[in-house]
Amino acid sequence: MSIKVQVTNLNKNFGTNHVLKNVNLTVQSNEVVVIIGPSGSGKSTFLRTLNRLEDPTSGNIVIDGTDIAQPNANINQVRENVGMVFQHFNLFNNLSVAQNIMLAPQELKNLDEQKAAAQAHHLLKMVGLEEKFAAPIQSLSGGQQQRVAIARALAMNPDLMLFDEPTSALDPEMVGDVLQVMKKLAQQGMTMIVVTHEMGFAKEVADRVLFFDDGQILEEGTPTAIFDHPQNPRLQEFLNKVLNV
Repeated sequence: MSIKVQVTNLNKNFGTNHVLKNVNLTVQSNEVVVIIGPSGSGKSTFLRTLNRLEDPTSGNIVIDGTDIAQPNANINQVRENVGMVFQHFNLFNNLSVAQNIMLAPQELKNLDEQKAAAQAHHLLKMVGLEEKFAAPIQSLSGGQQQRVAIARALAMNPDLMLFDEPTSALDPEMVGDVLQVMKKLAQQGMTMIVVTHEMGFAKEVADRVLFFDDGQILEEGTPTAIFDHPQNPRLQEFLNKVLNV
């Protein structure tokens, strides 16, 4: 296995608020890492630093051999291989489903319209929305829009996918459809870092689970170790609340 992401002594400050505190993490290719923890613990900020949507205050973030924390890093080149799916779908409401998916490959990779359309068909089939190819975005449910957002991210052929609480804005009955797509990606060997409150997904799909609190990784391990044999008292307290044990 090769190292896909190497984070070393990562710190992030917003003014006097120290949000990330010396975070260290190594992610191997084809690994699925799921990050859990209470709201406000720095999980989303951490994820956003991994493609420089937030600039780190100090530390190193090496993705595919490039330290994107360095001011001279070609961040756009790295981002071409890193897909990100947000809590809110961030789709273009004035474009159709297909146009949302085709836009980046055509603009950034000069893919011709025919090939971009064929790829959009393929990706929509993968996320179970092939019949929505020409549909306007506003006609889709939240769960459908999130699956389009995943297809859009995949259209750039990334080899790393970041998911920032992708189901937290959805109605409960829509969550399963989105998680099913993410499970399929994991089974296909996609390297994934996922921030989520879906503990069932973490148990079933993660190779490794990280527990974040107060800007730090307090515990990490296999899903069995984290959920069945938690060591850190803060993690035990967290799981008691979220699992209603």
